[in-house]
Amino acid sequence: MTDAADTPQSAPLQGRPARKTGPGPRDRAKSPRRRAREFALQGLYEWQINPRDPGAVDAHIREQDDFAKCDRVLYDGLLHGCIEQRSQLDATLLKFLDRPVEELSPVEHAVLWIGAYELTHCLDVPYKVAINEAVELAKSFGGTDGHKYVNGVLDHLAPNLRPDEVKAARPGSR
Repeated sequence: MTDAADTPQSAPLQGRPARKTGPGPRDRAKSPRRRAREFALQGLYEWQINPRDPGAVDAHIREQDDFAKCDRVLYDGLLHGCIEQRSQLDATLLKFLDRPVEELSPVEHAVLWIGAYELTHCLDVPYKVAINEAVELAKSFGGTDGHKYVNGVLDHLAPNLRPDEVKAARPGSR
């Protein structure tokens, strides 16, 4: 007999183990903000696979090991903000996608929501950091080349959402 929590629809999304190539960034302890993004990604994935009340998804994610180590304010903003604003985020992303949003993998879709949400609402996070964090999520949880797709979409989206910041950061831009 299996418990409902053991079914693929409600099991949290687990990242692939990091490749061991010697000491590096993946070997360091995760920051509370990185953990918040990972937990938000897991919640968004779960919500897409098994649409239900976001509060139930949130409660399930909060039961996960190490949740207490994450930045809960960022997590709340990402999980609930992405769910509440999914239509607006999809509309923002659409012009930079090469396929309909319905054809994105749930992981890529959730990572793109997180990246677009941070670019739109988390102005304290530099745009390059928002993109890099989304790419790292896609590397850890997504398909083989999903991180390249996420990087390309968000890199094209950033100048539309943060034109002054992008212009100032890119050499040769005036």
